[in-house]
Amino acid sequence: MSDTRVHRTSHRVEVAAPAGVLYGLIADTVRWPLFFPPSIHVEQLEFDGTHERLRIWATANGRVTSWTSVRSLDPELRRVDFRQQVPASSVESMGGTWIVEARGGDRSQLTLLHDFVVPGDAADKVAWVQGATDTNSRAQLDRLKDVAERWTRLDDLVLLFEDSVRVNGPAELVYDFLYRAGDWPELAPHVRRVELTEQAPGVQVMSMDASGADGELHTTESVRICFPHAGRIVYKQTAPPALMAAHTGEWSVEPDATGVTVTAQHQVVLNEADIERMLGEGAGLAAARRRVREDLGRAGTLMLALAKQHAESAVRVL
Repeated sequence: MSDTRVHRTSHRVEVAAPAGVLYGLIADTVRWPLFFPPSIHVEQLEFDGTHERLRIWATANGRVTSWTSVRSLDPELRRVDFRQQVPASSVESMGGTWIVEARGGDRSQLTLLHDFVVPGDAADKVAWVQGATDTNSRAQLDRLKDVAERWTRLDDLVLLFEDSVRVNGPAELVYDFLYRAGDWPELAPHVRRVELTEQAPGVQVMSMDASGADGELHTTESVRICFPHAGRIVYKQTAPPALMAAHTGEWSVEPDATGVTVTAQHQVVLNEADIERMLGEGAGLAAARRRVREDLGRAGTLMLALAKQHAESAVRVL
């Protein structure tokens, strides 16, 4: 590999937060989809405390792509080195380093370095990867800065919850209902429109119109990663509604000896800028947490009930 074919980028941001907080956010890859706009889903495949192997799904220039990466974590130096083990299709190799430096007074500098090689070093392909790397790096650093600078209140801004239902029917039929979201307008009365494309096996890009509790039609846009053998569908709303800066979730179907448990799990980062506009003057985080919990919980349990009905009705027919 000739050095002249290795392209390098460097992005840097100053952050009003302790270096340890920044490093902790970078080290916690499983939560990246909640904090990084380009990240859709991260699966931690291996971890020994210092080295980890990850499967990552993210958007790049508007397209969903995935790769497998290995990372080396050094908490003392606050440095994380990474290398794509199975690179995305657009590159021959990709790697880099996160570097966090304390600047004193609870201030830090965060640097993100990349190096990459493009097959054939074609100028148009280099420009595409360069553009995607620049866009994603800026988005990651901007969001990290925003999240880290609110680190003392992060527990109040992040909302995690789940709802479950028991189903006396086959797990395969429950999963089938959740997977075939393109058919929801015929199966779910509150869903008016779904546009769904499967860019790669198990990778779905979806736009949906559904009526909410207020009777109004709401549009959501999501990317869904489907794991049929594990009975899981994870997703991220790429254009979250008001009150939410980010929303990720998971449908899980777990059979046991007496039936099936189906769970809708949600993770949300609240958008403080929307609170008074949406909930009225003087409303705060507590009111926003209640509203988001009610709205997402209502929508999720409705789909759980429909999945249950779909599976149990088929059993009664048989």
